[in-house]
Amino acid sequence: MTSSTILPTANEAWGFYGSIRHNADPAEAWRLASLSIAAETGASEEAVRAFLDSRYGRHFADDVANALFGGLNLTAAIDSAIERWMEWRISRSIEHELGIPRGLPYLTGFVFMHQALLEAEVD
Repeated sequence: MTSSTILPTANEAWGFYGSIRHNADPAEAWRLASLSIAAETGASEEAVRAFLDSRYGRHFADDVANALFGGLNLTAAIDSAIERWMEWRISRSIEHELGIPRGLPYLTGFVFMHQALLEAEVD
């Protein structure tokens, strides 16, 4: 995300936004997660939104919620989840199922999978 623009969720009921609302202010969590994920991955605003709105965004929200339960504030919880998702690596089975190259960090892989899906819609 090269600009400070944050795209709003297109999925308030599900994904990251719908899941995190049970544990934190969803608008603030969305803003912080969007900015942090974009900074970590270098992905487009659209790819970050697509990731956060997806089922993978819901799983990311679960990791943020777990960190909140562990006593971290929202910013630290998001940073903690990002760190975990950057440590985990795409496995052979995920590569086979989704086509994300094995060995990539989870966060990078899943965000850029959504980028590729968005680009395929345009073509």
